[in-house]
Order: sequence, then structure tokens, then C-alpha cells
Amino acid sequence: MNAALFEAPADGGPRLPPHREQPEYRRKPEPVFNAPWTVLLLTAVIVGGYAVQSRFPLSSVAMSFAFSPALLVEGQWERLFTSLFLHGNWAHALMNAGFGLAFGTPVARWFGERLGGAALFFAFYLVCGALSGLGYAALHPGEQSALVGASGAVSGLMGGAARLMAGHGRPGPILSRTVLGMGAIWAAINLAIGLVGAGLLPGTEGAAVAWEAHIAGFVAGVLLFGPFARMGRRA
Repeated sequence: MNAALFEAPADGGPRLPPHREQPEYRRKPEPVFNAPWTVLLLTAVIVGGYAVQSRFPLSSVAMSFAFSPALLVEGQWERLFTSLFLHGNWAHALMNAGFGLAFGTPVARWFGERLGGAALFFAFYLVCGALSGLGYAALHPGEQSALVGASGAVSGLMGGAARLMAGHGRPGPILSRTVLGMGAIWAAINLAIGLVGAGLLPGTEGAAVAWEAHIAGFVAGVLLFGPFARMGRRA
């Protein structure tokens, strides 16, 4: 291995003027929050939204804004979106905010922080959330149980992040080992929740978990990230 030697110049050789010093290079301090503003806003909406919601009884809030397959049959399609902004308790909201921050960051960086990219990021999030509810409704047609939470939309961000991991920063193949591996792990976790019960998750307090919506959201994120990513590059 070659070694670089630095030594003082010999007599008569060139010297730096004594009054001139080498410039000092300082690293710019890293920001406290390194995530794009779109992800920070999403996290704030989840946490802040529950802070407002917690001032009212969950039953009355769910009656007005939660989603259920039975309401979908009645034509209340807006519930697919309004339910994404509700949560059962603080643990539920903070868990979704944490997962959204983790998996939303690479997705938001791909779309960029300009207005067009931000709009596509939030559209991707909402569409994945809506499709997660539709996936649950397809398996439980007409069911009256109320669904609340952003877990399906956050699972969509996980699917988009899996595509980016598979492509090393660019949208990778849907059937790559990374995407299939993450999907298999996420499906196994949620199937275990379905078989064993919600006790596997903290903060559920005995409430049922719509694990089917989580899997549907991940699949939606994997399939839709390609089209959204192409639109993002043109935005």
C-alpha cells in the first residue's frame, strides 16, 4: 500500500507566506430532522389529528368518520379516506406515525419536495389507504365493524419503499427478492395477528386488527409505485 508523506520543504524551496494559513474546512451540521417536509407533515397530521380526536368519544367519532364495508354498500365512499385520519388510541397513532416516518422518507425523497412531487406523495398515500379498505371489504362484504387508522396507507408506503430498496434508490422489479421477502415477512406477521389475535400488537387493548387491510395496502403500494414514480419524474 502506498503511503503519502507530508514534510516541510527543504531550504530554498517554496514556502507559504507566514501570515497566510490554510483554510479550515468545517462540516455543515446535520439537521435534526433529515426527512423531507412532506413526511414530517404526514407524521404531524397523524399525531396532531389524534390529539384533536382524543378530546371526543371514540364511538361518536367513529360513527361519523370510520369506514365499514356496510357503509360502502350504502355509497359512503368518502369513509375510505376519512377513516385514515382516525386512530384507536395514542399507541395506535404513534406506531403508525413511526412507521410512516420510516418508510415514507425514501418514497418522499423519490417524489421530491416541490409542489408537484408533494401532491403525488400524498395522493399515493391516500390511494393506497383507500385500496387497503377496499381489500378488506372484498373479503368481508357487508360487515358492519368500523375500521380506523392509517395502517393500510402506511403499508402502502412500505410497499413503495420495498421497490426502492430493490432498485437501490430507483423503482426495482415487483418480483425482486427484496420486494417478495419484505412482502412475505409482512404477510406472515399479519397472518399471525389474524390467527393468534391482536395481543401481538401493543396498544390494541383487545380490539380487533384489520390485518387484511395491511396486506392489501402493501400490495397496492408495490403495484402502484411504478406508475406514480413515473409521474413523479415528470412533475
